[in-house]
Amino acid sequence: MPSMRFQWRCGYKLQHGQQIVEGPHSTLPEDEFFDAVETGLEKIEEDMQMRFKLRLQSQISQTLVNVPHEAVAEGEEAREEFGTGAEAKSHALWPEIDRVCKEQLHYAREGVGQDGNGWQIFADEGEIKMYKREEEVNGMVMDPLKAYHSVKGVTAREMCHYFFMPEFRNDWETTLEDCTILEKISADTLLFLQTHKRIWPASQRDAQFWSHMRKITDGLEPGTRDMWVVCNNSTEYAKQESKNGKCVRIFLTVILACQTHLPDDYVKGQPLNRDDLTCKVTYCSVVNPGGWAPASALRAVYKREYPKFLKRFTGYVIDQCKDKPIMF
Repeated sequence: MPSMRFQWRCGYKLQHGQQIVEGPHSTLPEDEFFDAVETGLEKIEEDMQMRFKLRLQSQISQTLVNVPHEAVAEGEEAREEFGTGAEAKSHALWPEIDRVCKEQLHYAREGVGQDGNGWQIFADEGEIKMYKREEEVNGMVMDPLKAYHSVKGVTAREMCHYFFMPEFRNDWETTLEDCTILEKISADTLLFLQTHKRIWPASQRDAQFWSHMRKITDGLEPGTRDMWVVCNNSTEYAKQESKNGKCVRIFLTVILACQTHLPDDYVKGQPLNRDDLTCKVTYCSVVNPGGWAPASALRAVYKREYPKFLKRFTGYVIDQCKDKPIMF
């Protein structure tokens, strides 16, 4: 009889030939459900690391050219309207986009633990600190999460640029299978259908959401050079069915809020290099995974995966930016 771990890796058919699937009547114990999902995530991550190494090997012979110390964005990102929402204001979704972005920015700026609001730290790894509030809606885990990180060598705009732009998403989001732009509302506002790989025994999932990148000019903390955010929020506007007709729909609200800080002794007008840059990151999310999964397994998965995600994404941005001009 193959080991249980082998069975999970292979999607082994158990129980009289029937595939074990997600559901409230699943006979798979919660600890085994977690182990199965964990194994699936490990395999996906291994495959992604191999693809990254192969791509790196193909690029290693490229010759670096001299670049200026500072640069501006190119194409549509270089337009003054980018990050203001000016071109999206005539769209039917704009009132919702503007309201949710303001709410999420306020939420990101709120502290944790000062007023007995239930935040509990669950990861403390160097510069990364992650907090949760345990909440369930109709038996489904919907724990709000909030993370803080401090990243050297990149700007707020660069961090948000790589989070927002769909062409980079496959590089850092390990479970992504397909990302479709349903509508380009404007250069800084997009409507997505995003399909994730199935991780047995859980059902495959997808999400339909708008994403908006915005420059923040008010309420900046002392010492902040600039601030950018990306806000993602599920929507049923122009509701799109799953690509295979079988996905469970995720509902999410996410904000990535980033601030660029320069050294205290920096004099305006001086040349900058990447050693002068610190990006303070706040990441907040509330995700309804849909369907059904054991609460203990879901919490065990996110406690393991969220720190890895934040380290992987910020490390990716550092790597992408290190030999490029600084973008503000």
